[in-house]
Amino acid sequence: MSHFAEINKNNIVIRVLVGDNNSPNEGYDWFVENLGGRWIQTSYNSNFRNKFAAIGDKYDEELDAFISPKPFRGWVFNEEKLNWEAPVAMPDDGKEYRWSEFDLDWVEIPTEEKTIEGEV
Repeated sequence: MSHFAEINKNNIVIRVLVGDNNSPNEGYDWFVENLGGRWIQTSYNSNFRNKFAAIGDKYDEELDAFISPKPFRGWVFNEEKLNWEAPVAMPDDGKEYRWSEFDLDWVEIPTEEKTIEGEV
């Protein structure tokens, strides 16, 4: 099976469907002929185009990659890794952290929050 993402005029993924693999373009051709729109093949195993496309992702034509939406205002896009990164590295001290958009930094998760979420 092959998977195809339909993208709108702004290159945003609006749906992802499974196509037939019997011939190289059979799935793609069927989508175009029967559903119209613009379709880009995506890899369920993330073997190409960076990641498996999801609704809301953007297809970057220059990078030939599907990119997730920016998770936080302060994060920056790393074109080498094709991923969003925090502007500050998460501490590597064995503690658990979450990103705080208010502080624009990593904040240690208090023990009370871990207990509520069932992590302790």
